[in-house]
Amino acid sequence: MEHQVFRDPWGIPHLRADDPHALAFAQGRNAATDRAWQIEVERHRSQGTSASFLGTDALDWDRFARQARLADTARRCHDNLDPATAAWLHAYVDGVNAGLATGARRAPQFAATGLTPGHWQPWTPLAVWLAHHILFAGFPAKLWRTEVARHLGEDAIRLFATDRPDTAGSNGWLLTGARTASGSPIVAGDPHRFIEDPGIYQQIRLACPAYDVVGLAVPGVPGIAHFGHTGTVAWAITNAMADYQDLYAERLRRRGDTVEALGPDGWHPAERHVETVEVADGDPVEVEIVETARGPVIIGGPDDEQAISLRYPPRVSGDLGFAALPALLAATRVADVDAAVDHWVEPVNVVLAADTAGGLLHRAAGAVPVRNRANGLRVVPAWEPGHEWRGWHDLPRAEVHDLAVMANERGVATPLGVEFAPPHRADRIRELLTARRDWTADDQKTVHTDTRLASAEPLLALLAGLDGLAPAAATLRDRMLRWDREMRADSVDATAFAVVRAIVVRHLAAHPTLTPLADPTRYPALFHPWLALVPKVGFALETLLTTDLLPAADRIAAARAALDEAADTAPTPWGEVHRLAPWAALPDPEEQWPGLSGDHDCVLATSSVPGATHLCFRASAARYVWDLGRRDDSRWIVPFGASGVPGDPHRRDQLPYWLRGDLAPVVTDWHRLTEERDDDIH
Repeated sequence: MEHQVFRDPWGIPHLRADDPHALAFAQGRNAATDRAWQIEVERHRSQGTSASFLGTDALDWDRFARQARLADTARRCHDNLDPATAAWLHAYVDGVNAGLATGARRAPQFAATGLTPGHWQPWTPLAVWLAHHILFAGFPAKLWRTEVARHLGEDAIRLFATDRPDTAGSNGWLLTGARTASGSPIVAGDPHRFIEDPGIYQQIRLACPAYDVVGLAVPGVPGIAHFGHTGTVAWAITNAMADYQDLYAERLRRRGDTVEALGPDGWHPAERHVETVEVADGDPVEVEIVETARGPVIIGGPDDEQAISLRYPPRVSGDLGFAALPALLAATRVADVDAAVDHWVEPVNVVLAADTAGGLLHRAAGAVPVRNRANGLRVVPAWEPGHEWRGWHDLPRAEVHDLAVMANERGVATPLGVEFAPPHRADRIRELLTARRDWTADDQKTVHTDTRLASAEPLLALLAGLDGLAPAAATLRDRMLRWDREMRADSVDATAFAVVRAIVVRHLAAHPTLTPLADPTRYPALFHPWLALVPKVGFALETLLTTDLLPAADRIAAARAALDEAADTAPTPWGEVHRLAPWAALPDPEEQWPGLSGDHDCVLATSSVPGATHLCFRASAARYVWDLGRRDDSRWIVPFGASGVPGDPHRRDQLPYWLRGDLAPVVTDWHRLTEERDDDIH
């Protein structure tokens, strides 16, 4: 298909074609040439075949991907696509297949692992999307809540409100023209995810006679799903923190070659077959696949003491929401974005949008089932009535006046969820934004990089009440109380706070009340991050320090011990210990990663695991500023660069700017771009 590829000074691809199908082909081909290793890893992960070249470290994921029926669900959702969306998707897949051989020659990881590029099926992008997001809503937290209820009682569940392996950190805000220097809206923010190398978001421009859109694409998936600017309308999302996946305790039994499952109306046959997972450095592993009327069994099986099934919307409805993707590209007004995200399924998001005609949007989008509230809290028994799904929730929306903020807190999506992020980031963003009425796109750095840590106050208040401290401990305590609460990379006081916090967390986790929760081994290793006690205490520290689950005397003793232990620690800047630690399918052990400002409850939400490590696994996977007054005044940045190819000059060139909070300009003037020829990428 005829198309052109242009690059800006950052190597960001600007694709131009004669029609949407040719453009989709161009996007697929570009994903393959720029990100071949990345998208092939994701294809294999979505099919549960990544251990075949990554080895035993990938086996737990592959087993889960098979058991959860990710690829089969993607095929089912693909078969239900409307013809127009299917044709557009197929053009993208044709482009991927056309570019993979070239992309693989550029990526040394293929030779290093012995992997040869495969052939993408029409349903593969749906599987890639599903694999990225199947754990996004954190359904393993229900395993944790089940254990909390079992050991500490039902009331204790609420005391671990931030119960993820990391806190959600995505931010988004919309400034109406009343708050900007130009009089036109600005939509800005930053999605926080586990940082992957290469990054999950690719800056891209897609242009044809029907539309011209800049935004952040997910390599391996067509269109611009989450963050885009068409010139007349711009949109952005954050995680709504909705609860839309359920876990069911299953009673299973064998009857000859079949498996039966007990439901509310008795025993019924379950689907059952066996698949083999190839492992590069080990023997093949057989995985029994069982699916009951509730959903696929992802924990245990017919021969185990417990079995648990997963029920999730695309598996139930046969719809992954891909009809929204081409509709978003064609949007010219907020009403078009609103109509497009009516098709949205997973993940459930909060959407902000604004257009040049004065339209504003703030709503939730996605599929959330209506069912018993207990389903949202913990594992529920499959054999008891009352836990069935009973249709889908109407999705809430809110009016926008002056400005709107979304930061995973309780807000427009409150009726859809169980656990939400603390309000600190949202409150801080509102505080910053309401201080001015002359914001510009360049000024948004002030918000993106804010390092105030409001969640420090409960621990600092506890320290302030201590008396009888040893001199060194008292000096440390007094220094911390004078600290400005900023988690800057150059701050030694920020490190002192983090060190004391970590010690307090470890002491509380060792409290006899909580130690029964310390063993996650009754569940698969894949889910252990959601079940590890020290991180749970770390992320729930504010609550645990201000409620009576643990006796006051023991909380005080933990704080006193922390000051004593930390008193002799050499002053160290926060950035020396709070270093980036991205995930890579084939990491380079020689690569040295930089230190970061921020912390998990800062607007600059760079998440470590308090009590376990200061290393940062989650941060801004991108930052964006969409200016509705003039699109070329928009800004964006990603952690690493536009290219996923080792040695490419654009593989790491954005990292210094990302670290400083700087943003690159969005360039849309074709005359300022350089056309790429096929010879340039061989």
